[in-house]
Amino acid sequence: MRTLCLVTQVLRREIIPVVRSSVIPSFTRPGKANSYVIGVFLAVLAVSSFAQEKTQTSVQPEPPSVNTQLPVNWLYGAYIPKDAPMVALTGRERFKLYVRQTYTTPGIYIKTAFFVLHDQVKDTPSAWGDGFSGFGKRFVSDHATNIIQNSLTSLGQGIVGWEPRYDRCRCTGAGPRFRHAFIRNFITYDNNEQSIRPNIMPFAAAFGAGAIGATWNPNNPTIVVKGYQSVFTQAWVGILINSIGEFAPDIKKKFSRHKD
Repeated sequence: MRTLCLVTQVLRREIIPVVRSSVIPSFTRPGKANSYVIGVFLAVLAVSSFAQEKTQTSVQPEPPSVNTQLPVNWLYGAYIPKDAPMVALTGRERFKLYVRQTYTTPGIYIKTAFFVLHDQVKDTPSAWGDGFSGFGKRFVSDHATNIIQNSLTSLGQGIVGWEPRYDRCRCTGAGPRFRHAFIRNFITYDNNEQSIRPNIMPFAAAFGAGAIGATWNPNNPTIVVKGYQSVFTQAWVGILINSIGEFAPDIKKKFSRHKD
């Protein structure tokens, strides 16, 4: 209980003020409330992800080369630690990362559950009903869409050789670090880990997955509209996930001080 209170204080004092001033205004327009609620729900789960990362680090410290372990957090995915070198992934490492993020870690299943609950409450699509059968159909549909999106993203990034992981900012201060997390949702690095490239693969994959998922939805939803909705979702979810991954070390330090 004391640990949970400590995490809440850190979120309130260090992270939430920055997010409130930079992100929340964009979600207060009409029609954005449901997306914002899901975003807050994701942020709450960050508490568990921070605790998990601390446990893993205390058991086995991160090695000098990030490629030897390919760290993947169960909530915010693959990341490059702040003091680790930027080393391009090999094809084998990319495939291993794809398998972990798409099938063997809980993150994708939790993401599916969030959006299934959202659609279940809104009874979308209404033709599936709001009972257990409808929940099952929504889960299968949303999970298949997430797998397609991950697959298209990994394939596209692998073809062009761009960096698929989030690199924690080498800067200091909540503001610069949050800006880094925000911007890194829209840019990435090429295969030399130096040149900046537009991070178009996750957004193109989101559009493709949304459009494909629309084909098996009842009532014939507009494919292009579903694609653009998925792109918007990728934008705010990506920023939120990057921010959680960026500030995880701060929560670990608070845990350590509390324990000492």
